[in-house]
Amino acid sequence: MPYDPPPELQDLSLADIAGLVAARKLPPVEKWTPAHQSDSHMRIAADGRWYHQGGLISRPAMVRLFASVLRREPDGRYALVTPFEQQWIEVEDAPLLAVELKSEGTGDQRRLAFRLNTDELVVAGPERPIIMRGDADEPRPYLGLWRGLEARIERAVYYDLVELALQEAGEADTSLPIWSDGTCFRLDRIEDA
Repeated sequence: MPYDPPPELQDLSLADIAGLVAARKLPPVEKWTPAHQSDSHMRIAADGRWYHQGGLISRPAMVRLFASVLRREPDGRYALVTPFEQQWIEVEDAPLLAVELKSEGTGDQRRLAFRLNTDELVVAGPERPIIMRGDADEPRPYLGLWRGLEARIERAVYYDLVELALQEAGEADTSLPIWSDGTCFRLDRIEDA
């Protein structure tokens, strides 16, 4: 089955993006409890690259397939899950990356859409929060996803978020608030991991 990449993020309205997100059908991995467990011999590096037995998985379609059945367990481990088997996978940081941003609106009417390195589209909001980790000297922003997963927001995309927050906050406000889908996120507030 050929893969048709999504259209350019900048060519879509947020309403278009919301429709694409709503139409997406991920496998019901959270409902599966397979008895067989094993090691996948896979690793997701901090830079978002996927490896199997030390070799880079270079086919984007394979990465998208594996990402579609990935979940984070309550104990913090990651697994690739099918109805018949659960395979553990090492994740150095976050399993996915937010690599592109689109913003529409201002203030509490703003909506932020992100493209992930798997070409998934995500709108930040109450169920998909922007989370700040790290420390004041080296903040590490993440986007909450589904099944306990997160995407690390790449540095250039984070700088775009900060620029939007600074434009809107004004000189007197140093709290760096940014709204999306009716939720205010604070880019200056570091959360515990």
